[in-house]
Amino acid sequence: MPVAGNPEGKKKMNLDDTSAPGVSWRTSSFCSTGACVAVAVADDSVMVRDSKDPQRPALVYSTQEWRDFVAGVKSGEFDV
Repeated sequence: MPVAGNPEGKKKMNLDDTSAPGVSWRTSSFCSTGACVAVAVADDSVMVRDSKDPQRPALVYSTQEWRDFVAGVKSGEFDV
């Protein structure tokens, strides 16, 4: 359900959830400025956060939502 400040209604995790042992954040090797997103996989979820502000809550997607997003990127669905 969409809420103010979170229009997609995605679950947000607090810092304790996203810094738990075993959560490994990755950024692209093309990220030279530090102004990128970081991605982590945990159980059946994919978490995304702002790499320059890692203290903020991460957005959490199911693995199927993430697969659908990646497929859309690869197919050019989001090209402008």
